[in-house]
Amino acid sequence: MIELRGVSKSFGAKRAVDHLDLTVRPGELFAFLGPNGAGKTTTIKMICGLLAPSGGTVTVGGFPASSAEARRQLGYVPDQPYLYDKLTGREFLRFVVEMYGVDREAGTARIDEMIDTFEMADFIDELCENYSQGMKQRVVFASALVHEPRVLVVDEPLVGLDPRSARIVKNMFVAQARAGAAVLMSIHLLAIAEELADTIGIVDHGRMLAVGSLDELRKQAQHDGSLEDLFLKLTGDGVHRAISPVARARLETPK
Repeated sequence: MIELRGVSKSFGAKRAVDHLDLTVRPGELFAFLGPNGAGKTTTIKMICGLLAPSGGTVTVGGFPASSAEARRQLGYVPDQPYLYDKLTGREFLRFVVEMYGVDREAGTARIDEMIDTFEMADFIDELCENYSQGMKQRVVFASALVHEPRVLVVDEPLVGLDPRSARIVKNMFVAQARAGAAVLMSIHLLAIAEELADTIGIVDHGRMLAVGSLDELRKQAQHDGSLEDLFLKLTGDGVHRAISPVARARLETPK
């Protein structure tokens, strides 16, 4: 589970995240939406322990996000993935499993499973410097999952992917949630969020405007339309409204 309570983050006089509440439960695929500069990446970095909040609490699997216990449960794919050019994809995955302390035999089995899942057999033993963007992204996703995390956090997962790689990644999201992982994806492609997400959260200026299923969002916005229509209604006029009672009731529901 991912849980944020009253989380704020300021950079000097600028407040990037403003008293944000957010919960992603096991088995839930949560789409985190907002305009550019809304605070999504800052929030994700706090969840992953890369930034400390200025206020509030962030927990992953019941542990503070900055703790080693939280990081062991977390798989993270940043918006700008990085690979070591002079390693092969297999060597990079081996590096990751050793970093997480996975037993060598179990690690080898997991690497083989990831190669199969992401259809990488044809290129996994080539140097990463020779990979296309889609190949690199598949290896990065595999590296986020190879230690079997209970929480998966992904920032803009489909940027630069060819249709085949995008389909593999989308199937992976659904499979992880069905296996019981808490999955949070920040994404600009509203059609993908509408297709895949169990729950959608819309944030702007660091505040949660609405959260729930698509039907719940329609009720909160008092507008019957597509996710794109709802998104533009909530964010397009620049009105920063407090979270609705329906959304607040969802956030405050006991575990």
